[in-house]
Amino acid sequence: MRGAEPLQGQVALVTGAARRIGRSIAQKLAAEGAAVVIHYATSRPEAEALAAELMATGRRALVCQADVSRRTDVERLFDTVHREFGRLDILVNNAGIFFPARFDELTEEQWDRIHAVNLKAQFLCAQAAARLMRRGGRGRIVNIASLGGLLPWPEYVHYCTSKAGVIMLTRCLARALAPEITVNCVAPGTIQFPDEAPDAEYIRRAPLQKTGRGEDIAGAVFYLVQAEFVTGQVLVVDGGRSLV
Repeated sequence: MRGAEPLQGQVALVTGAARRIGRSIAQKLAAEGAAVVIHYATSRPEAEALAAELMATGRRALVCQADVSRRTDVERLFDTVHREFGRLDILVNNAGIFFPARFDELTEEQWDRIHAVNLKAQFLCAQAAARLMRRGGRGRIVNIASLGGLLPWPEYVHYCTSKAGVIMLTRCLARALAPEITVNCVAPGTIQFPDEAPDAEYIRRAPLQKTGRGEDIAGAVFYLVQAEFVTGQVLVVDGGRSLV
């Protein structure tokens, strides 16, 4: 018999949920009772495997493909959510891309692409989600930013500015969508998974002397999803790396 499930009856959409942090978030929200919409862009096998895993626990899971940097795809995605569930309670804007580029070699196409996926997509999804959430009278939006939105990384100018934009988008939306919908942000430091080599430099510089796990970010998202008196905030989950 299941214990208390605080998200029982709620529907959560996690963008970029097929792999890494998004997968951990989807697993956590499902474990806490939510039905989960697993969005993916290109990782279909991983998305379907996750859906099968969640459904094996008795949870409802739906797999949806979309390019969330395109309004037509976003509208199709949220139309599917409305048709299948009739509601949306939680949006986690997790989809993003990350790659280095020297500033003097950074192309216009690279700049546009990373801002489209990391920032524009969060705007489009939040706008579509708000329409569904307001029908139900409440909602929770959690945007995934990055430590790079707070610290200047010279070989990631394009990435850092996109994630800094996510932080300001969060603050603006918290005011624009209140009081029915809270909007908060998680800014992860380096998160590593079992098949990845340890980031020795990060571990050396972080006060807690370790990198994070997907579960650390999922737990932060879960806190913000439950919080009733928190909006417009950036929860930095980085082992203290932003302090030094």
